[in-house]
Amino acid sequence: MRTVFQTLMAVALGLSLSGVAPVIAQNAPPRIVIGPGVIEPMPIAITAFIDEGGAGDYAREISRVVQSDLEGTGFFRAIPEDAHISRITSFDSPVAFEDWKAINSQVLVTGAVSVSGDRITVKFRAYDVFNGTTLEGAALQFAGTTQGWRRMAHKVADVVYAKITGEGGYFDSRVVFVSESGPKNERLKRLAVMDYDGANVAYLTDSATIVLAPRFSPTGDRILYTSYESGFPRITLMDVGSLERRSLDEQPGTMTFAPRFSPDGGTVVFSLERGGNTDIYALNVGSGGLTQLTNAPSIETAPSFSPDGSQIVFESDRSGTPQVYVMPASGGEGQRISNGQGRYGTPVWSPRGDLIAFTKQNAGRFHIGVMRSDGSEERLLTASFLDEGPTWAPNGRVLMFTRETSGAGGQSSLWSVDITGRNLKQIPTEGPASDPAWSPLLP
Repeated sequence: MRTVFQTLMAVALGLSLSGVAPVIAQNAPPRIVIGPGVIEPMPIAITAFIDEGGAGDYAREISRVVQSDLEGTGFFRAIPEDAHISRITSFDSPVAFEDWKAINSQVLVTGAVSVSGDRITVKFRAYDVFNGTTLEGAALQFAGTTQGWRRMAHKVADVVYAKITGEGGYFDSRVVFVSESGPKNERLKRLAVMDYDGANVAYLTDSATIVLAPRFSPTGDRILYTSYESGFPRITLMDVGSLERRSLDEQPGTMTFAPRFSPDGGTVVFSLERGGNTDIYALNVGSGGLTQLTNAPSIETAPSFSPDGSQIVFESDRSGTPQVYVMPASGGEGQRISNGQGRYGTPVWSPRGDLIAFTKQNAGRFHIGVMRSDGSEERLLTASFLDEGPTWAPNGRVLMFTRETSGAGGQSSLWSVDITGRNLKQIPTEGPASDPAWSPLLP
């Protein structure tokens, strides 16, 4: 009797490279094992979804996006459709599992789509091929508007990904970023939002004013960013639905920047520069109450809450060069956690709470890296002329960041990488782009 994984794929999603991959038991459901190294991606078959009425091109496009999502992780290898022996012609017809075993598919994903007016319904099943069973919790139906058909596809992929990896999904999410145009020395910038994979771009501001560092709220319905509309950097709060916006904490003679929400969305932490000194403050969004969290002659900036809201990681040059510190959410001196050579900045806490991502500059190169919250197990994931500003996927396993090329004609673009340093790839955008910030999973 063949095991579910004759070819074991162990995916290192943690920082440690030590340990032994667990053994897959006979007749266990197919799983990507969280462990050391990668042997090869899991072979998976995704059939063209069936048109059950009015679906037209939606059915094939949805199955294409599901395949793109799963293959894009680097953990799955989709078996080409022309290698399929069986053809799925009805969603409810019996599956000839022997035909899928013959092409070494570990998992089979089938689906069907129907459209009535502007409403679309997508149903799917994911099968454990070698056991001839449906994966538990992987036979579902989603409904919405035809305009949101890509969301339906991302939701399908999220379920399959979660069932096989044991991790949360991240495909049904959005990314806010700064869309750029014009020459490098006169760059025009405007806020834009897109699907995590670069599709469905919408613009939130025009390019009349410089905008920087957008950040989603924990519920994804608001965005914080820094605007130069007044001539000085000011924190602005935007409602994503209405695009209404207002400046926060306008104090004459000050500059405010680098904002980020607390986990409950009720507080904003940011840097405030007054009289040549920059410290970190917390603003209650409802009452407008302001609390100073640091008090030092150095530059304190880029604050980010831990997921439980009890601590804040931030950047400070109090030691002579920019380094990463952690302090209680109520403020205080903080403890330095970056201990390697070079300069550290833009720290951001993982939504899982286990890691802090950062930008590092050392020996003429920039890196995106991760470390434990106590500074241990530092690991650099990228290296280039300029990599900066990491943001976490909702599941805490993938980072997106800005990469800029050198020279007078250098351009910025968005890239992603998983926390092992694998699967580094560029995110397609219509032009230069920077400052990405990932949303939570969409409701």
